[in-house]
Formats: sequence, C-alpha cells, structure tokens
Amino acid sequence: MKISYNWLCDYIETSYSVEEIAEILTANGLEVESVEKVESIPGGLQGVVVGEVMHCEKHPDADRLSLTKVSIGGSELLPIVCGAPNVAAGQKVLVATIGAKLFPSEGEPFTIKKGKIRGQESHGMICAEDELGLGKSHAGIMVLDPSAQPGMPAAQFLQISEDYCIEIGLTPNRTDAISHFGVARDLYAAIRNMAGAKSDQPVLKRPTNGDMQYTSQGSPVKVEVVDVDACPRYCGITIDGVKIGPSPEWLQKRLSVIGLRPINNVVDITNFVQHEMGQPLHAFDAGQIAGGKVVVRKAKLDEKFVTLDGIERELSTDDLMICDDEKPMCIAGVFGGLKSGVTESTTKVFLESAYFNPVSVRKTARRHGLNTDASFRFERGCDPNMAMNALLRATSLIKEIAGGIATHAAEDFYPEIMQPALVDFSWKRAITLIGKDPGKDVVRNILRDLEIVILSESDDEMNLQIPLYRNDVLREADVVEEILRIYGYNNIDYPQGLKSSLSFAPQPDPEKIQLRASEYLASNGFNEMMSMSLTKAKYLDHMTEEQKAEVVSLLNPLSSDLGVMRQSLLFSGLEAISLNRNHRNADLKLFEFGKVYAVKEGKHHEKKLLSILMTGNTKPES
Repeated sequence: MKISYNWLCDYIETSYSVEEIAEILTANGLEVESVEKVESIPGGLQGVVVGEVMHCEKHPDADRLSLTKVSIGGSELLPIVCGAPNVAAGQKVLVATIGAKLFPSEGEPFTIKKGKIRGQESHGMICAEDELGLGKSHAGIMVLDPSAQPGMPAAQFLQISEDYCIEIGLTPNRTDAISHFGVARDLYAAIRNMAGAKSDQPVLKRPTNGDMQYTSQGSPVKVEVVDVDACPRYCGITIDGVKIGPSPEWLQKRLSVIGLRPINNVVDITNFVQHEMGQPLHAFDAGQIAGGKVVVRKAKLDEKFVTLDGIERELSTDDLMICDDEKPMCIAGVFGGLKSGVTESTTKVFLESAYFNPVSVRKTARRHGLNTDASFRFERGCDPNMAMNALLRATSLIKEIAGGIATHAAEDFYPEIMQPALVDFSWKRAITLIGKDPGKDVVRNILRDLEIVILSESDDEMNLQIPLYRNDVLREADVVEEILRIYGYNNIDYPQGLKSSLSFAPQPDPEKIQLRASEYLASNGFNEMMSMSLTKAKYLDHMTEEQKAEVVSLLNPLSSDLGVMRQSLLFSGLEAISLNRNHRNADLKLFEFGKVYAVKEGKHHEKKLLSILMTGNTKPES
C-alpha cells in the first residue's frame, strides 16, 4: 500500500521527518518497505534560479544569438549567450546555472556546463519551458512576472512541491490502516505513547464534509436491497448539475504520487476518498439507471455482464450485483460496468457507498480473477460506520470541484446496525503475556488513543468496547498485542534466565530416515525434485471410483490446474519428465519425498511417500 507523506500530514500535525515517521510506523506494526522521493518536475529544478536580464545585445558573429548579462542576486553578472528571439533587457527569467541538470519535456537529460558559443563565453542558460520540463513550448524563453526576485530558487517561485511515497507492507488483518487517515490515526497513537517523543504533541485532524445542501427538486434514485446478508449497509445519494472535466492540480498530484492516473473530477474524487478514508465508492451515471432505481441482488442464472475492461463475464448466482430495473450495472465491491460509469456527457450522478460481506466479495473476486483497489478493501472488511461519512465527504468535494448539488438527503439502508466487539480484559493475564507491568495509567492512555472504550473497570478486570474498524481485535490476547505494539517491543526487558524442557525424538526418527535415503539416492546419481501439492482435476479421470470419492477439492481454486490436492506423486513426476524431454533432456533419474491427501469418512488424511523415476539410457551413448 502506498501513502503520500504530504497527504498524510493533512491529518496529523507533527515535526517528525519522513524518515522518522517510517521508523515509527515500522516499530508499531506497519512495516515500511521503501520511501521514494517524488518530484512533480523531474530533478526538482535544482540549480535553476530567477534571474534578471541587465544587458542584452546582438552577437557580433551570429544574427540569431544574443549576448546577455544576467543578475541572479549576487554582485557579479553572468555572461550568457541566448538564442531565444524574445530575450530583452529588464526581463525576469529562469536561469539554469553551471552544474544544473535539466530534464526536458522531450529528449535526454543534460547538464549545464561553462563553454564558448561562437567565441563568446556563456556561464549558464536562460530557459524555455520545454527545456525545464514545464511544458512543450519552445517559442522563446519564459518571461516571469516583474515581481520575481533574482536569486530565488525556481522551485520556490513556481511553488513546485516535492513529496515522498511511503510503501507499507500491510498485513491482511490491518484493515484499519488501509487509508491515509487510518495510518495517521495509528501514527498519532504511536507518537503520543512513545518514550522519548519530541516535546510537541501531535494533532489528529479528521476529514470534514463541509456544508451539505439539498435542492429537494427532481427525483432521486431509489434503492432496494434484496440480499441483506451480502450487503448489510448501502448508502446512496443523487447529485445533479455535475460538470465533468479535469480535476484541479492539487487533486491530480495527490493521486499521482501514489501511482493513480487522474481520469476526471468525479472519478478522481471517489479514488481520493477511498485512499483518504479507506471506504471504496462508485459513481454511476444516473441517466443510465433504468427506472430510476438501484437494486442490490444476486446474479440470475446464465446472466452475463460486460465489465469496465470490455470483457463479457458469465456470472454466478452467488455474485452480488448492483442492478437497475433492467440490467446489472456493477459487480458489487469488485468492478464497474462498461456502460453505467461516468462519462463526459454525464450531468447527474448516483454515488454509492456500501458495506459488503467480505466473504462474498472475496469469492466473487477470485471467481472472476479480478483484484481491484475496492475488492482489496472489501475482502478484508471495511468499517461499516465509515460508509455514510465517506459518501458525504465525496458529495461535498463534488459540489466544490464539479459544481453538483444533491437533490435530496442520502439514502441509508442499514436494517441491523452492526455492534462493536466486547472484550473482557484482565490485568494479571495481560502482564503475564507482556512479560512486564507497564502500569495501568500507561495502558489506559494507549487504549484511549487507539479509541478502545473502557466500559467498566475493577481492580483486575476491564470491559472494553472495540471500534468496528478493528475487526481483527476480538480477544483479550488481541488487545494485549495492540497495547504491546504501541508500548514498544523494545521496552520489554530481556529475561535473566531461560527455561527449557527435555524432549525426545520418536524412534525411528522420520527426518533422519528421509535424510539418509536422500543421501543414498543422490550418491547414486539421482536428482531430488519438488512439486506442488495442488494438481489438475482432470487427472481424476485416470483413477478408480474409490479414489475419486476420496479426493480433496478446493472451494476456490486459483486455476483449473490447481483445483485438487494430489492423491499420488506419479502425475507430478510424469510432468517433470515431460518438461525435461521437451527440452532435450531425456536421460533422467529423479526422486521426490512428498505428501498425498485424501478424505475418508469425513476426516482428512495425509501421508508421506517416496517416488523414484528413471527414464532414458542407463549410460551415455559412445
């Protein structure tokens, strides 16, 4: 998962650098795999400054060149030979000084060097916008506003920002940190409870919705949820008067840093809110919704659907679909449709924000081989309380950027409100698990900053309420783990002694037997091979009915070639022989230790076998 440092700082005020933040996140369970500097202009215009042309005259030996003397804020003037037709005395310009490396819009980067042009010394270059990578124009040099101060760095004058892309190796359980605000929330708790933290306390700022207004005119899109189990909560709002166009520069920059390509203002806003708050959204063209009604239902038998990538997919009756009165429009939580999305002609948008059953989304995504940013989040379990907040946040941004306004208040289908988990917590058991008593006040502060509510407390027991966005914290041990990672693993003292018990290996030792057999076979010219325990279902055709009844099949196979657990080592060995023979390696002596699997009387069994395969000539030809 990629996080923008500047974007992260929108939600947490702190004086820690990006390197320090990376260390804090890693120490508290969000392992930072890389930190990459991202510049909106390649090179960041290092060595390029504002200059003022103090003197300009024609080159004595070249009609198209001019001799200039340029001030860049120092006492000396730089002699620069310029070939631009629009250069003149008194202009404020951008000057690349000696040693500056430029990244033009086209062509290879180059470095400015001191040199002579037609016999005249030149100590820099007055730049056009394409030479700096700022645009494509090469009609002449860039002439700046007269208020520009000579010597000011070009990056500062042009307000060119630099950012850092922080890549986090997110574990599947940490759905709470699957967004910029989620990471900021965790970082906030870590800094507040960090030993030796800087004197300034961090400030956590939550995304705001702005002023929500409604026209109460026109007919909003109605919502009907048929499958409540697969869709416990569904929020939607109709926004009219939308003008589709490019997003503002700040929004495009936010998305570009984390590797997303800007599309249009409405789609960019849904992507922005998804990566800001962790809640996927989907925007429909309301004019394409037949009957003015959205129906959330399972797909019908033999129903087909063309997804956004132009591929027609055959749906399963287990796939949850977002439909209108006539057709499917979107695979719920996974992928949109080709004809229902927002286009340049869209003026009325229906915005969706929902909580889908993680198991349902995971099965559908695997079934169709789709892995999207939305399914990545829904599969792991989003925060059901975030659905409406994200919807209103996106609506506020659409009103601000695309000029739309909601026709009516948002619809919220939420028949059975999901309840947060309750956990009984014991001080004594926690101290045993941690290996140290951190102190009750320290633990209370950590729980408060993690937004875990203490409902009641006695001498040894606490009853805790876990926020819904922490769907992985369900037991006392999970709470202890949360306390420990914020408290700091490094703050746990090493024990003074180690305790161990004697254990006896079974006789005969299976590992020693396998090692002895492997050494014997290898010394006699055999090569050991290893193959996967998953194999092709079509191999069942070569087995008896009794063997077929004992096969262990996968519920959600990754592919048809990996659909069942093997019952024999023969087929994988024959595959290896076939592969080698196809590569002109016909003389083979192979062996493999591997497990086979079967289900008998409702119980699963596994057994370790040895296969030995020989083929080809026993001796090389002479």
